[in-house]
Amino acid sequence: MAKGKTTVYFCQSCGYESAKWMGQCPGCKEWNTFVEEIVDKKLVRKSGAPEKKEIKILPISAIETAEDERISTQIAELDRVLGGGIVRGSLVLVGGDPGIGKSTLLLQVCRYLSQRKISVLYISGEESLQQIKIRAERIGTFGDSLNLLCETNLETIQSVIAKKKPEIVVIDSIQTMYHEQVSSAPGSVSQVRESTAVFMQIAKGMGISIFIVGHVTKEGVVAGPRVLEHMVDTVLYFEGDRYASYRILRGVKNRFGSTNEIGVFEMRQEGLTEVANPSEYMLNGKPKGASGSVVACSMEGTRPILLEVQALVCHSNFGNPRRTAAGTDFNRVNLLMAVIEKRLGLQLGNCDAYVNIAGGIRMNEPAIDLGIVLSIISSYKDRPIDEKTICFGEVGLSGEVRAVSMAKQRVSEAKKLGFEQCILPEVSKASMDPVSGIRLIGVATIRDALDVI
Repeated sequence: MAKGKTTVYFCQSCGYESAKWMGQCPGCKEWNTFVEEIVDKKLVRKSGAPEKKEIKILPISAIETAEDERISTQIAELDRVLGGGIVRGSLVLVGGDPGIGKSTLLLQVCRYLSQRKISVLYISGEESLQQIKIRAERIGTFGDSLNLLCETNLETIQSVIAKKKPEIVVIDSIQTMYHEQVSSAPGSVSQVRESTAVFMQIAKGMGISIFIVGHVTKEGVVAGPRVLEHMVDTVLYFEGDRYASYRILRGVKNRFGSTNEIGVFEMRQEGLTEVANPSEYMLNGKPKGASGSVVACSMEGTRPILLEVQALVCHSNFGNPRRTAAGTDFNRVNLLMAVIEKRLGLQLGNCDAYVNIAGGIRMNEPAIDLGIVLSIISSYKDRPIDEKTICFGEVGLSGEVRAVSMAKQRVSEAKKLGFEQCILPEVSKASMDPVSGIRLIGVATIRDALDVI
């Protein structure tokens, strides 16, 4: 190893530094997260005497606040996830699998902003200017306020931003950026952390909104140290199968809005198109007269989404029954099957069970428990449930159906899509006024729900 260079080990989850490799990180207690990197001591910044400046300490009552000035992206689904638009001076991280539509979505945002004469700088470290132009022509027409730059050197990027002073900056992607004072390769823990720190200083110091595209690992999390997600203001993840046409944009972290909102998009030749009514899409193609299928309602932030819960229960030919869950928590399905077997006396111990949320969406809200229970019972007894019936409610270990939030919004969404009967918790029904056009049936236990269907 060259003189002046040393080996340092970094934890990819929390950024903890160590002189030697360790199996478990002392900081975050994660296993096998340390990676080796070479650090050049000559390039480490010298810690000189800090500049003396006046320190102001103010009581909280003396600090004036104002409403966050937001810039609309003209994409309603994205504005919903961001909390109403782009906050000036914010740092937003967009992650997702390769080819799922991260760069396409941000280029569409640049298009709408440039058409409104908002200055935008798109910095790419992966594509040439000609490649970006080809993709832009497929999306539509752009305004002259959009400027493109192909560069990966952070010092050059800093000087360009300081000179142009755009309102919005897009970095595609953070794994390609490098700082000359960091000797490790681009995409390493040190480079990603240093690059993000530089962009954070630019965003907060100059009031520029910056979008950062981040690659993801095979586990589905943003590649690089986990501190990357702690440093930024907002973390957005693209979900969905890259081979399917529909995408879901979910907010994992948001300092300026809710983290429960989702945006639904459809990938088309001209780019990503908003899906204004996800419930209608989720129920498209629902089979008629088939057992093991029931419609449930889940809330994503302030948006009710109706989805089809499918179950297939059949006797197992082997000693150990097979259980599979797609779109929901596997352990939750096993728990609900144990509740059915104990409280209703159905012998599911020797049956294979397959539960699926149709449409490729993933839902973990407890309100779909009742839908999972009824679909399993329907498949086991091979008796279809009425197509105009919808259900929602959390199921406890004693078989009780517990109340869920925003019951009125769920019922209104069901009525809008033409459902005539709603099975809901008795407690939620008691707190609601009657709704014309849809029959409300309150149940206290899963046995009551079984009697209804």
